[in-house]
Amino acid sequence: MRTVGVEEELLLVDPETGEPRALSAPVLARATREDAEQQVFEKELHEQMLEFNTHPQASMESLHAEIVRCREEAAGHAEGIGCTVAALATSPLPVSPAVGVNRRYQWMEEQYGIATREQLVLGCHVHVSVGSDEEGVAVVDRLRPWLAPLTALSANSPFWQGTDSGYSSYRSRVWQRWPSAGPTEVFGSAERYHRRVADMVATGAVLDKAMIYFDVRLSDRYPTVELRVADVCLHAETAVLIAALARGLVETAAREWRAGGEPAGHSVSLLRLAAWQAARAGLTGDLLHPETMRPLPAEAVLGDLVGHVAEALQAHGDLELVREGCARLLREGNGARVQRELLERTGSLRDVVTECVRHTQR
Repeated sequence: MRTVGVEEELLLVDPETGEPRALSAPVLARATREDAEQQVFEKELHEQMLEFNTHPQASMESLHAEIVRCREEAAGHAEGIGCTVAALATSPLPVSPAVGVNRRYQWMEEQYGIATREQLVLGCHVHVSVGSDEEGVAVVDRLRPWLAPLTALSANSPFWQGTDSGYSSYRSRVWQRWPSAGPTEVFGSAERYHRRVADMVATGAVLDKAMIYFDVRLSDRYPTVELRVADVCLHAETAVLIAALARGLVETAAREWRAGGEPAGHSVSLLRLAAWQAARAGLTGDLLHPETMRPLPAEAVLGDLVGHVAEALQAHGDLELVREGCARLLREGNGARVQRELLERTGSLRDVVTECVRHTQR
């Protein structure tokens, strides 16, 4: 059974005002003092962010428990410093992001300027184990058209600098400012994948392999493929849904590869349009169908996504979890819809943030 791990980035906010707080350094120092052996928390590009990484898990039940525990621990460490955490992919309130002081982040600010300074966005990255780089690249090639629906499911960033962006996942649009971000063409082999990465690093436009921000890539640290298209999810159960679908997609792609099936030949141009449509609409409008690249209602696209991976989901014991999770999000809404409904009810972005703090830990 393939294992799955999740990286989540959380927003540090003032518990009273909801405003982002640049306190990651003291929060991390407190976490290190209290639990030096675990080391699940890491710094990120901006001081208003805190990241954690789960251990590889074989069951979604175990993954859910660890995400909940890590969120609770993050909140506890943050509260000891006078702030708290919110699983929001952008700050609803205006913010002046503070870039971290280490050498890597300073290089990025000098290289990319305002794109770095404004890049306060928070994602959910899913790692799924693979047996080799060759299998991993075969998976990367075959996942390409199926990634946009994951953005739509996870969409949790409707607000930007105090206003409604008009998008469900504005985080994904801001992320595209990096020169190495986005969908890729079909590589065909691990050798061609690694050659492309080496060529990109050799341009000097990126610092190293870790800055190859493909929508899905081979991990530089683990024997996994890493899916990077999801917003950090407001609820832990949505993060688990994304992880279960990710594992199902990886297993399905690997089976297709072993059976000699060819990856879809969609151009990068079409994949960018599918990603844009998912970011814009979320679950409230049409998505581009992964096979035809023509618009269909989100419910129909999600139904075909689940059908595409149903055999792999069944083998992992995740089919009912995914069916119920997709039905719940279509019925109750993703994080973007929840945030907009909170604003409509309260009239206050501050109240949106403070209420989302409670959602984060439930």
